[in-house]
Amino acid sequence: MQTHDQAHDHRHETLPEQEEHLSAYHQRLEIALRELLIEKGLVTAEGIRQQVEELEVITPMQGAQIVAKAWVDPEFKQRLLDNGTTVVAEMGVDMGDTELYVVENTESIHNLVVCTLCSCYPRPVLGFPPSWYKSREYRSRAVREPRAVLKEFGTEIPESVTIRVHDSTADMRYLVLPQRPAGTEGWDEAALAGLISRDSMIGVAQLSQSV
Repeated sequence: MQTHDQAHDHRHETLPEQEEHLSAYHQRLEIALRELLIEKGLVTAEGIRQQVEELEVITPMQGAQIVAKAWVDPEFKQRLLDNGTTVVAEMGVDMGDTELYVVENTESIHNLVVCTLCSCYPRPVLGFPPSWYKSREYRSRAVREPRAVLKEFGTEIPESVTIRVHDSTADMRYLVLPQRPAGTEGWDEAALAGLISRDSMIGVAQLSQSV
């Protein structure tokens, strides 16, 4: 598992105008590559369309169902923390060429996920990332001043709680396992899943401590 200090070299930050230029460049590159692959018969336009449609139907509810199952099944939870990629595959989630690491929030540890290099995100679990996750401000500040960034999301973490920032890469993704709210004993997985927000699985939000 990699955290911020291990994941990327941040010495060369991209200026906003450079970032816009790179985005336009990558869009042109993607179009050219897609058209070349279609021309060579390696992919089809229909196949690409189907893959896009499959991604569009994935929502954070996929991740919420995984979290809810972990809350009610201790054995599943431990296996999920030990090998997220394999365990989510049992629930029909294919992580492709990436590894999924699940990190658990506790009374003493709060986890926050970011991708400082670009916007690597667990799309097979949570769907498309929110726009703020891809923003330069979030990507640069989350690792430098996570407590301040969380406060701007309305999430105040006590000084006694350690904040761990996990920096996603091209090879690995992270999913936060939020703390289960008190007062939900006896709830079934469907009811529990309804409590779990996308932002809590990224780590910028906390669930209510009691229901």
